[in-house]
Amino acid sequence: MNTLPNPLRTGLSRRAVLIAGAAAGAVSACGAPAGRAFLSTDTHPEEYPTVQAVKEMGRLLSERTEGRLGVKIYAGGQLGSEQDTLEITVFGGLDMNRVNLAPLNSIEPLTAIPALPFLFQSNDHMRRALDSAIGDEILASLEPHGLIGLCFYDSGDRNFYNTRRPILTPADMRGLKIRVPSSDLYISMIRALGADATPMSIAEVYQALVQGVIDGAENNWPSYESGRHFEAARYYSLTQHVIAPEVLVMSKSRWDKLDAEDRQAVRQAAKDSVPFMRGLWDQRVADARGRLLAAGIAVNEVEDKSAFAAAMRPVWDRYITSDTARRLVAGIESMGAGE
Repeated sequence: MNTLPNPLRTGLSRRAVLIAGAAAGAVSACGAPAGRAFLSTDTHPEEYPTVQAVKEMGRLLSERTEGRLGVKIYAGGQLGSEQDTLEITVFGGLDMNRVNLAPLNSIEPLTAIPALPFLFQSNDHMRRALDSAIGDEILASLEPHGLIGLCFYDSGDRNFYNTRRPILTPADMRGLKIRVPSSDLYISMIRALGADATPMSIAEVYQALVQGVIDGAENNWPSYESGRHFEAARYYSLTQHVIAPEVLVMSKSRWDKLDAEDRQAVRQAAKDSVPFMRGLWDQRVADARGRLLAAGIAVNEVEDKSAFAAAMRPVWDRYITSDTARRLVAGIESMGAGE
């Protein structure tokens, strides 16, 4: 039974219906379901590490099934926003989708855990936790909602950037209009710091910064650079308030058509693409950081991150409400003890 909350359980948007029709046409062109390439989508551009990782997954899958299975990916948002394409994936119009955790939070509460502010002490801590049984349990929580969680991909640490001033303390956030993904969790985090949260598609951020619709946003080094946000918002403050991954999901309706051997092949190819992605990601972060510093952005360390953590801590109480969630959070915290 589908347990999706709004907006996913309600009718598809007109745009989503059009995309679903295009995807269905692509499916029929690919031949019989048992031996065709899985159709996947990503809003990131072609060269982005997540796109390349899904391609690597497809290569491994094709190699291991003697060309019977593979992946065809539509990158750069060709099929629409994450919200639109996630709807289509749930309803079986697309086979796979690489998405941010934010749109999944309204579907399954356990997916909010990796996005909790200051949960992870470092990127290594995040990787250890999500590579463990804890990560597998969070991925498995998506199945009742029409999705199969295959693996987590890195998205780095998120930092605040804005057009007005360096962010040194929570007080510096007050009154700023900050773009966030469409997620109640992110909205709560920004409001906890006294700023005005403005949900917005990532594709709209550059123009919104230029026009003064928003004062800033928060994201990782590569997104800050690739979206050209640094051209309008020169202050980049290393709060590292969230170290949330992204996730690769598969439509359960497509998954259910696979036999046990093919399911294992898909799951293993996805898992094996993660180290490949991380290597690309680490290099991209280093390259983006170097180019941004050379471009003259005003970057600042945040000496007292505990003040930000304390201000955001009430957000945990709002989103960690079940015994299962509390158990998983405790497990993650124990893995970071001593860092």
